[in-house]
Amino acid sequence: MINHSVSELLELASSHPQLAGALQASGDGVEAHAHGVGMSSEYLAIYDLASYASAAPAMSGVGEFGDEVGFEAKLRVRDEATGKILSLADLFATLRDDQQIVSLDRLARTLHAINFFGTHRNGLLFLNVHERLLKSVRYDHGRYFSLVLLSFGLNPGRIVIEIPEAASAHKTFLGYLTKSYQSYGFKVAGNLSNAGQIIAAADSRLDFVKIDTSAAIRDSMVKPLVGYANRLKVPLIFKRIRDEAQFRVLRQYDVRYVEGEYLSTLAADSPGPHDLSEWL
Repeated sequence: MINHSVSELLELASSHPQLAGALQASGDGVEAHAHGVGMSSEYLAIYDLASYASAAPAMSGVGEFGDEVGFEAKLRVRDEATGKILSLADLFATLRDDQQIVSLDRLARTLHAINFFGTHRNGLLFLNVHERLLKSVRYDHGRYFSLVLLSFGLNPGRIVIEIPEAASAHKTFLGYLTKSYQSYGFKVAGNLSNAGQIIAAADSRLDFVKIDTSAAIRDSMVKPLVGYANRLKVPLIFKRIRDEAQFRVLRQYDVRYVEGEYLSTLAADSPGPHDLSEWL
């Protein structure tokens, strides 16, 4: 893989018709502009707590090994007319045409890739795909984005495509999507809406499975899920950790992979360099 800078990747993007003119330099990274909105990248770390435990006390904290798993990209959207920050639901609700959804979704993933690889981050980049793109593209899911990345000299193997909950609930469709994206070099994560889907997810040969922490705790499924995931050898990520109480429940059952705004805030506010030892 070529270690291009942000500016070099931006120049390469200018040769793609669907990207030319939509991306521009902003600070140390790149912003995208389309449909009257400006879009920028934010990243949420996915932590491997087992790596911390095995390395402690030599490692000073979770933040030092979070990049061993990777980061989930989040899209920050701003209405360029009013300056108002929009939710993704607000943004996509304004787009009636499915091809606009496809175009915007591809632009967002390219934006995240340039900002991630151009600043030489380590680990995997987790990217969400809009459900309407999955339905609008009839076959060869992943082909376009793979060609863009390869033209940039980037490795699709460092990107994890996240399948949304609605699509992950359909075993046949999930299996097809997983196979298609993996055939173009990507890794794939399925977002589960309930614990019962983990067997079907494993049959689809997913690289990762993600589930909402609140739902797993509410249904008393943390311990069984960890057991299933270990037996099936599927890395299970508990996402959207909201507070210390939820984090302590997960630690009680030796959860390994975790993600959430609470953890990122905790790491940023900790007295040491991302020292979360008090909670581990």
